[in-house]
Amino acid sequence: MRIEDLLALMATLRDPEVGCSWDVAQDFSSIAPYTVEEAYEVADAIARGDTDDLRDELGDLLLQVVFHARIAEEAGLFAFPDVVRAVVEKMVRRHPHVFAPDGTLLPKGSPRRDPEAVARQWEAIKARERREKPPLAGGPLAGVPLPLPALTRAQKLSAKAATYGFDWPDPEQVVLKVREEIDEVADAMANGTRAAIAEELGDLLFSVANLARHLGIDPEYSLREGNMKFERRFDAMAARLSEQGRGLSDSDLDAMEAAWRAVKRAEKG
Repeated sequence: MRIEDLLALMATLRDPEVGCSWDVAQDFSSIAPYTVEEAYEVADAIARGDTDDLRDELGDLLLQVVFHARIAEEAGLFAFPDVVRAVVEKMVRRHPHVFAPDGTLLPKGSPRRDPEAVARQWEAIKARERREKPPLAGGPLAGVPLPLPALTRAQKLSAKAATYGFDWPDPEQVVLKVREEIDEVADAMANGTRAAIAEELGDLLFSVANLARHLGIDPEYSLREGNMKFERRFDAMAARLSEQGRGLSDSDLDAMEAAWRAVKRAEKG
């Protein structure tokens, strides 16, 4: 199979006369949620280490790209080859340590940078590209998509603010900010309204996402891993209680806490 086969398939599905009525009825906005969903399913397959599922989910994600490109082509905006051209040009431009400006590979023996230096160079090139683009409508942080998961958007907003120099110098300073926000949550719990508590919790979560950025960690990934760990431990706790002849509904908090601690000890060996 070739990419041309997928492009032809999508063109058929979008054909008003012989295609699928559901596919024909879609536009950018209506399929955007599916695009996001497919990206998450790719991430889930990777987290589970299921390479067969990863192959299938990557295909589903590629289909979304082709779907958007077909809609754009029908509207006379751009076509799939333009998408490919744009990303190839961008990758060449953002890898000056690998490619010459004309796209040719640098000769063997050319200086190679360490991964940290490459990451810094990447961000510097992105920042320059943003400065060279016409400004987006809105303020200086415009362009960070609203539909992103809140933690991811928080990280991207803080990263964009950092390009203007609005940032803490090191992760230790962010830890202090997180502690400050925890104190403010506690104060709101003692003295504030429900709305005030929700506001302070938002500030705390934003600070945690900022800390993740400083540490080079994806907060969405960390939370997904935390969710899976909690689920795994909760299931193991329930199994331990069952071995004792108890169910969750007839176990008090002390019994569940004891089983939970036993599960954690078993995990740590």
